[in-house]
Amino acid sequence: MTDHTQPGVRRAAIIVNPTKFDDVSRVRRLVTQACRQHGWAEPFWLETTAEDTGAGQTREALEAGVDLVCPLGGDGTVRTVGAVLAGGDVPMGLLPGGTGNLLARNLELPVDSLDAALAVALTGQTIRIDTCRLDLVRPTTAQLAARFEDETDPADTVDFSDAVDDRSDPAVRETHTFLVMAGLGFDAEVMAGVPEKLKARVGWLAYLVSGLRHLKGPQFSVAVKVDGDEPFRRRVRSVMVGNVGKLQGGMELLPDAVADDGTVDAVLLSPDGMVGWAAVVGQLVTRQRIGHSRVDHVQGQEVRVVSDKPVELEMDGDTIGSAIAMRILVEPGNLAVRVPAGSTSHIDALVDTTAGRGEG
Repeated sequence: MTDHTQPGVRRAAIIVNPTKFDDVSRVRRLVTQACRQHGWAEPFWLETTAEDTGAGQTREALEAGVDLVCPLGGDGTVRTVGAVLAGGDVPMGLLPGGTGNLLARNLELPVDSLDAALAVALTGQTIRIDTCRLDLVRPTTAQLAARFEDETDPADTVDFSDAVDDRSDPAVRETHTFLVMAGLGFDAEVMAGVPEKLKARVGWLAYLVSGLRHLKGPQFSVAVKVDGDEPFRRRVRSVMVGNVGKLQGGMELLPDAVADDGTVDAVLLSPDGMVGWAAVVGQLVTRQRIGHSRVDHVQGQEVRVVSDKPVELEMDGDTIGSAIAMRILVEPGNLAVRVPAGSTSHIDALVDTTAGRGEG
């Protein structure tokens, strides 16, 4: 057995969500075999729990001095691990273990083969990508209660534990880190409405089933401010802000979003009934305006959104309750990630292109 204490022998930590696998022992054997095959020590194996979904395990791995941390679970596990690694130099190796694997898809990493993903993590190169800081504002009890008076609002989704009535309480505001996307409204309702058993059985199609059930949900009004621009208002069904923009099935929700360009991108969806949703899909697919624009794209380093009522919020596929406002700020180059050797980052590509034109 390789001794990971020997100089020059690297060790990876595997942060695994055991609920994602029928045979965790078999997965562990495969990972261990791959590490030995590529000259790495036996991996530091840490399993998440309902009480600690990856943050504590990642800190434990860093304290142990590992050279690489690999989340093996869904997008939520990746986000939790990445949030702890953000700002440091220990890279993250993305292993496919969930339904979406959205960050890996957007970075064009293997999502259908654990062996291939391990090979990239263990033999590839390290690049740095942006992360996003999410500051949210929680509603009051009165604001949540007002949703019951709106007949178009699915009041059974209201969770009064989200309320903070003492507006001087620090709990009014929360700060999170995400890697892929955060959204108010429709997308959060879809995420919350996906049964885990259905997701395990049919994969990303479960989100389509949930989405069809929530198409007729309520709209809400938002004020949006991007960087130093003047705020603008829209009546929307959903606002999504992302570091990357590709969804399951290849849909490019944010076609200009790049993981390492130092900006965040946002899309506002304003459908009016089923016909409006058809127009939204048409605009997203073709990137062309069809009649009245129901899709607005914006880009900047900071996006602020204030809603006229509490709305469900999600980040990287995990619902986090109701909010009345959110501020999203890009944190450039904040996370080290393993990609195939020879890959060129967006920033490197821009430098190379500029050099090729003779610009300095």
